[in-house]
Amino acid sequence: MKEKNPGLLLALPSIIVLFLCFIVPLLLVVLYSFQQPYSFEISADFSLLNFIDFFGEEYYSSLGWSVLLAFLTTVILFLLCYPCAYGMAKVFPKASIWITLLLVMPIFVTSNIRLFGWTLILLKGGYLSYLTSWIPGMENAEFLYNFPIILMGMVYIYFPFMLFPMELGIFMVDDEAVEAAIDLGASRWQVLKEVELPMASAGIFIGSLLVFVLSLGAMVEAQVLGGSTVVPFADDIHHAFSFQQNWPLGSALAVILLAITLVLIGVVLRYVDLDKLLGSRAKLG
Repeated sequence: MKEKNPGLLLALPSIIVLFLCFIVPLLLVVLYSFQQPYSFEISADFSLLNFIDFFGEEYYSSLGWSVLLAFLTTVILFLLCYPCAYGMAKVFPKASIWITLLLVMPIFVTSNIRLFGWTLILLKGGYLSYLTSWIPGMENAEFLYNFPIILMGMVYIYFPFMLFPMELGIFMVDDEAVEAAIDLGASRWQVLKEVELPMASAGIFIGSLLVFVLSLGAMVEAQVLGGSTVVPFADDIHHAFSFQQNWPLGSALAVILLAITLVLIGVVLRYVDLDKLLGSRAKLG
């Protein structure tokens, strides 16, 4: 008699919860996306009108803004976090735990409150406006409601999501390999390009992917700091569900965003072997 797999039995409750709380809601969203506009019931009368509205109502414009913001956020955070992660992992590792605690503590406060705190600093007549009022030509300067401020808010919110995976990746870089490259006459740039970045690529990849996916669905930063300057795609989805009460349209937009995210992740995973990268990191540890 074939023995039962104890691992499967132990994982069964998690599988059931995952199916009911994740798979089923996604399937309902997909089904709703093919219903007639403004329909609240799922029927066999399927329609593609909601997907056609994506082009007719110029939702692709807000999607373009979201992709641009996500891309720029990821690039800026990579440039900012790499030296910080390198310092935490290699230069002063004993102090990294305290730095981590300082960076994690703001996460316990919801992002809405933190962003509203930035509005108090950046709004006209706020703290920054007061500090710059002494500079000629900067009296009553307006710092809010523009694209750079939205980008700054996204960089601020998603900074830890890039830093911590990148720190872990850099921590796994073999110091002996770096020293060997230097002994063989490699320049600092060559060591960075040929040794450190490839060996830390798992952490860099995970952080970049995490930041890009989260930024692609971001909405609060643009609403609080940008006003109506930039309308992200997630805001259109929220508007379709809440204000228009057009659940099929909101579902169709959500499906489009999900499909684009899955395609981008699939393209990256096609060229990056995560098992190999993570396996090599485990061997180093």
